[in-house]
Amino acid sequence: MKTISTQLATHLGSDLTTLAELVRITRTDNVVVAFTSHDVDLSVEGLTYYADGAFTSEKLIQNTELKTKDYEVVGILDSALITEGDLQAGLYDHARIDVFVCNWADLSQGIVHIRRGWLGEIALSGGRYGAGLRGFHDLLTRKVGETYTPECRFCFGDTRCGVDPDAYTVAGSVTALGDARTFYDEARTQDTGQFDEGLLVWTGGANIGASCEVSSWKVSSHLFTLWIPLPYEICIGDTYKVTAGCDKRFTTCRTRFFNGLNYGGFPYLPGIGKILEYPEA
Repeated sequence: MKTISTQLATHLGSDLTTLAELVRITRTDNVVVAFTSHDVDLSVEGLTYYADGAFTSEKLIQNTELKTKDYEVVGILDSALITEGDLQAGLYDHARIDVFVCNWADLSQGIVHIRRGWLGEIALSGGRYGAGLRGFHDLLTRKVGETYTPECRFCFGDTRCGVDPDAYTVAGSVTALGDARTFYDEARTQDTGQFDEGLLVWTGGANIGASCEVSSWKVSSHLFTLWIPLPYEICIGDTYKVTAGCDKRFTTCRTRFFNGLNYGGFPYLPGIGKILEYPEA
């Protein structure tokens, strides 16, 4: 149920309105950025909504088809508040977004909350970004229940897994450079493959705060290879912390993490080949 003041309700029902849209984005690290479709900044309930010339909002479409992408926020990446580097670093992944409407001519009338959700897929093209808004209806499209698979169905480090990721996390620094996806740390001595599919978080340098997944680690060359390039150049001396990777296989769970008793898969489940076998004559 939406709450709206009597004054704002009266204004909405009038023939001539002076409405502005307010969009508040709250990142997972609790950093808040706010924009308005009005042509000047608006201060509402202690928060300043910036009339950034780089920002526009597309028409809000309500439908009965339960489509997950029925609202988009569009902006130009030269905005001082949202940059391409922040987006590529994942700082806006799963950020909460709230959409309000107010009467810019009389802010004392309050606001009405018209949508809320979370940012979905973010696409970059031609110096602009588009972010789909995922609402509560998106939950209806998600699969409910779990399937039987040989691979573990638990998330590494969750309560059912039981492994403490911090116990398998090490810190290091870049000692030599490769290309946009590779770097070297000659101090690392862990076995080849130890960090494959692991999470690497930058703690120093231009990419500080950014996280990325490791494609491969080779101890023979002390080489890290990342899945995707980072938004900013890696430099010698940049610091990081990296957690051992989990490939969801029983052997890895048992030998690397000593957690076979909590393994969430069914390693001896017959595969499709076994199902299709037939008796020989």
